[in-house]
Amino acid sequence: MAAGSPVPPPLVLPGTRRGRDPERSLRRGPRRTSPEAVAANQRDRLLDGFVRTVAQVGYAGTRVSDICQAAGVTRPVFYEIFKGKEDAFLAAHHHGTSQVLAAMEEARAQAPDWPGKVRAGLGALLAILAEAPAFAAMAIVEIDAVGPAGREAREHLLTRFRDYFTDLPDLELPVPEEELVDTVVGGVYSAIYRRIAAGRTAELPALLPGLAFSVLAPFLGPEQAAACLSDPPPATGPLPACLNPEP
Repeated sequence: MAAGSPVPPPLVLPGTRRGRDPERSLRRGPRRTSPEAVAANQRDRLLDGFVRTVAQVGYAGTRVSDICQAAGVTRPVFYEIFKGKEDAFLAAHHHGTSQVLAAMEEARAQAPDWPGKVRAGLGALLAILAEAPAFAAMAIVEIDAVGPAGREAREHLLTRFRDYFTDLPDLELPVPEEELVDTVVGGVYSAIYRRIAAGRTAELPALLPGLAFSVLAPFLGPEQAAACLSDPPPATGPLPACLNPEP
């Protein structure tokens, strides 16, 4: 980030706060809170309660009463905001993944080239998920239990990741580019899934070198991909292979 640039606020993903946190309670008194603010407060608390409950007992084992208990919100209010458990899942997934993708894009924008963008975007993704284990479990693992709507949401997310390959360098590939991109994206997702499913979400940032290499190598070759994993080059001197590829 450039010197003097404002520091972006930390992400507040669903599940990173407790729904029943006393500081989030709506206080009664002569200065009444607007209906819009009340609804937004209750919705955020329900999303937090939902994600934390799903992370603990799984989507299949989560009941609306459990969500309301975790959020400190009544059952009638839940059904004023969401149609049901699936609707709450999709709302939490969309809200959280939109924030994650925006943060990844911001990190990518700071990199000078495609290899740097890959490393920056993956690094942001892994760090964010490591700091939000409940959301990671809900969004990456428990989405399998939601059914067709969950599979559609996951496919939409993977499609967004495929968009990150639109600025590939001009390369001659031995296989169709679309097929290769699908394979790479699927491999990255699978590696992240396995760590989260095993309860090792905090270890995700350690995957960055291997995942970055696995993304870059099919397009740049192993030597150039390895060069792109080193620290950024100095202001003077020869460029690493990834920034100065052979014609």
